[in-house]
Amino acid sequence: MSKAKVILGKVLSNKMEKTVVIGVERRFKHPRYGKVISKLTKLYAHSEKPLNPGDVVEVVQTRPLSKLKRWMVLRVVTKGMGDLGLPTESEEISND
Repeated sequence: MSKAKVILGKVLSNKMEKTVVIGVERRFKHPRYGKVISKLTKLYAHSEKPLNPGDVVEVVQTRPLSKLKRWMVLRVVTKGMGDLGLPTESEEISND
């Protein structure tokens, strides 16, 4: 059995080559006041496949790949909204 951590998260950014930024939200009660707090942790993950913001992915902990990358995308759980499918200026139908 592997000791590597596996975490679910949402793709926040895909601006880099072969690297995506994953947001992992954790919720916990404040120790003194009891209010539920949610914190977002950003993870840098290696991905060979192109991913879009909004995709829910499973990442696994790996050896350090660069200064910040310590995770690798294991699989895509669900595809996110990404492109909303709205027509661009060139695709708009003219009324002429």
